[in-house]
Amino acid sequence: MAQANTTNQKDSPKPKRIISLKDLWPFLKPYRLQVGIAFVLLCLASATLLLVPLAFRDLIDVGFGKSDGAAPTINIDTKFGVLFGLATFWALMVASRYYMVSWIGERVTVDLRSGVYASVLRQSPQFFETLQTGEVLSRLTGDTTLIQTVVGSSASMGLRSVFQFVGGMIMLAVTSFYLFSINIGLMICLIFPIMLIGRSVKKLSRESQDRIADSSAMAGEILNAMPTVQSYTQETRETNRFTHSAQLSFVTAIRRTKVRALLTAVIITAVMGTIIFVLWLGARQVSEGVMTGGELASFVLYAAMVAGSVSTIAQVWGDIMRAAGATERLLELLHAETAITEAANPLPLASVSQAAIQFSNVTFHYPSRPRTPALNNVSLHINAGETLALVGPSGAGKTTIFQLLLRFYDAQTGSITINDQNINDISLHDLRGLMAIVPQDPVIFSANVLENIRYGQPNATDEAVIAAARAAQVAQFVPQLSDGYNTFLGERGTRLSGGQKQRIAIARAMLKNAPILLLDEATSALDAESEILVQEGLSAAMQGRTTLIIAHRLATVQKADKIVVMENGEMVETGDAVELRKKGGLYARLAELQFES
Repeated sequence: MAQANTTNQKDSPKPKRIISLKDLWPFLKPYRLQVGIAFVLLCLASATLLLVPLAFRDLIDVGFGKSDGAAPTINIDTKFGVLFGLATFWALMVASRYYMVSWIGERVTVDLRSGVYASVLRQSPQFFETLQTGEVLSRLTGDTTLIQTVVGSSASMGLRSVFQFVGGMIMLAVTSFYLFSINIGLMICLIFPIMLIGRSVKKLSRESQDRIADSSAMAGEILNAMPTVQSYTQETRETNRFTHSAQLSFVTAIRRTKVRALLTAVIITAVMGTIIFVLWLGARQVSEGVMTGGELASFVLYAAMVAGSVSTIAQVWGDIMRAAGATERLLELLHAETAITEAANPLPLASVSQAAIQFSNVTFHYPSRPRTPALNNVSLHINAGETLALVGPSGAGKTTIFQLLLRFYDAQTGSITINDQNINDISLHDLRGLMAIVPQDPVIFSANVLENIRYGQPNATDEAVIAAARAAQVAQFVPQLSDGYNTFLGERGTRLSGGQKQRIAIARAMLKNAPILLLDEATSALDAESEILVQEGLSAAMQGRTTLIIAHRLATVQKADKIVVMENGEMVETGDAVELRKKGGLYARLAELQFES
């Protein structure tokens, strides 16, 4: 079956549609009321600030312009009272707006992170063949923080500055249209260089975030492999690699900062130069009696307001360009199409108590190795309740059978059925709910023993969890732990031995109590005594269940109902242990090597 391409590759071409901050609207939409309130508060604060220069104009022309009688004193008191009232109201509006937009920013960031994380969890293993987990974490943290800054702060500041800019320009035109027309003509000339530099900032912002993500991915990989790094004494080399990667991030960030600084300098210099030139003309008009001192003072205040707004817009524009690059990276994850697609109308399971499995002429190539078949025309039938062992050299295709059965990948040709139902017609949740797996490299979460086993059945009682622990011989080593079943096991189970980890994974699979049991070298990390005990527990768990076992140690599969020998993605022999020994083929050779040694 054709597999959908993901968009996670760094070197993949850019999407045809331009991803921008408008794509954040689905995350803002649920909070339209809060956005509306913030907008109203923003309008009130901006309108209030625009009234301040008018109050100063009247204060200068009416109050300071007269020097006798009681009326001017009363007028001055009134004007200062109005100024104080405006300042108080403006402060309340600004504080309320700040709280509201900060709430929106925090809320949208949480929703965005959750949405991206959920999207990543739905991806198949193919998705992670080209994208490192450190890259994903960098996008979930660094990129969302940039967006939070824009949504919760910069966007509000930018919109406020735009309002003040527009309102200030209108009031400049009302105060003196002659000076305003000269001012606006000069400012129009600044738009094109600002837009050109802004594009460079956006491009460099995306590149800077990519370099930071590279460093995070490298650090995550090495921190998860510390024993290997230290045992090979590669600490210095890995430090140098990370330093080099961090240096690349620094160089890219400085390039972005230089361009952004240039953008800010050009805008401020040009705008201030324009305003100073226009004020010079205004001063000449006052001296000629064309304008009053109060009008020029209000014009100066509005001009300063416009200049301050332009300066803020320039800084915010840089933040928006960075956030636009971050949004692109996040939405690549959010909109990535999984290679495994579910049926539009999945069928209900025919049975949840037993499972017969059929592989029919299945051929599969891994996306990273399209010319080499991992499975080549494989046909295999496993009866309900039967135990099937898969043996053969590494790379023969044994684990691939597990991955196709779990639909981590889809086969290019052929079909796989469970109880005569094509697995492509079953929802992934129902399909994977039929199976419990014990991987060769067991995963231990940063939790205690109980919670690690309960992962197989989140609603299980402590009694059921402990019963599974006893069956898998976990109870044998729990008393040695500091807090028994409540002992925190550390990241990736650093406090446990390999055999102890494997026993917890077996207990987890037993607790799930699924009709299909997948064992991938489930006892490979156990000592001989523990293996015998765990095999007894597994034998009990396998009763009445369809079991598939991958094994390199042939001694562990002697009692299997059927053994399939695989080589180069093909089934080369089938039978029980006795039959295969008599055939003298690959199984007989492997058995001779292992049992004689």
